[in-house]
Amino acid sequence: FFIQNAFAEYWEIGGFPEVRNVEKNIRIKIHQEYFHAILFRDLVERHDISHPKAVSDLAYWLVDNIASPYSINKLWGYLQSLGHKISKGDVASCLEWFEDAYFFFSVRIFDASMRKANANPKKIYCIDHALVSSVSSGILVNTGHELENLVFVALRHHYQSIFYYRTNSGREVDFLAQKLASKRFLVQVCESMKNEGTKKREVRALQEAMDELGLSSGTIVTRNEEEIIVLGSKTISVVPAWKFLLQKFDD
Repeated sequence: FFIQNAFAEYWEIGGFPEVRNVEKNIRIKIHQEYFHAILFRDLVERHDISHPKAVSDLAYWLVDNIASPYSINKLWGYLQSLGHKISKGDVASCLEWFEDAYFFFSVRIFDASMRKANANPKKIYCIDHALVSSVSSGILVNTGHELENLVFVALRHHYQSIFYYRTNSGREVDFLAQKLASKRFLVQVCESMKNEGTKKREVRALQEAMDELGLSSGTIVTRNEEEIIVLGSKTISVVPAWKFLLQKFDD
């Protein structure tokens, strides 16, 4: 149980070493200090931003909507509703700066047409799932979103190209990671599949994506559940998050 206990600690406190072995309220405070330091040192000061409050409000919105879709128009409209005089170009620049600061990352839909890909919403992720928990308002973010964020960060260590995938029937798979077109890795994230309806929905989406992409295997990452699902010549591996983090990815 050593590995599971280590994962439980990582799940609770995240990946920043400074928050280990401190009380929860101190950990939250450290995370919040990191958040503000990145905002103002790596973004506002570095890029000489003239509208720091807009950048701050944007960052808080992104944290509250982690693992969720967004568009530049949606973000711009939100900031306009708060009274910020900021252009859509400024919003796009902020998102690029967030990524340069290794803070927030955007994932676009998988599509051979860049025009179509850019026309679809992107999804947002943060460098640390526990930081999200410490900074977010807690209204929209849940442990399912945090698990998806954790999986994204793990994939990002091994794959430069990460997308989300939508099947021809409109079902969504959380991640399609690839290094070469011939080496693709489909990953669905579901905190628990104990509910039969949830299980059918997640498996159906992954199965459709596997069929469309010509893949024989896929993975569903859960919090604690493990199972092998055989669908004819195709196999879906249901793995707990701790085991997923330990597996060898294609290099």
